[in-house]
Amino acid sequence: MAHPQRFDEDDPVLARVREICLALPGADIKVSHGRPAFFTTKIFTIYGAEANTSEYDQSIVIKPDPDEAEALTHDDRFFTPKYWGPTGWIALDLASAVDWGEVGELVEVSFRLTAPKKLIAKLD
Repeated sequence: MAHPQRFDEDDPVLARVREICLALPGADIKVSHGRPAFFTTKIFTIYGAEANTSEYDQSIVIKPDPDEAEALTHDDRFFTPKYWGPTGWIALDLASAVDWGEVGELVEVSFRLTAPKKLIAKLD
């Protein structure tokens, strides 16, 4: 059974996230569990997340740099997403003021931690 779509194609925040993610080498997009997921051979960013009983439709789920993960969790904009959180992923709420440079950096780190070496080399 397919999951229902859990995003709005016309969402301007999604459009900006899409632009950032698809600018990375070999990146593509698919819908996974009703949400946009950006990937190469593995997912590196998901748009939209849940935490406990709250839904964050305008958020991203990323794999953080292990050295920075703890510091990010002390920032109120970040939360532990259901399903992905137990394996070390975190989510950033994009519903308020957003620093798109920071979003780009976080997405790139997640990309570097999940993408094949040949695609990472294209960034360097």
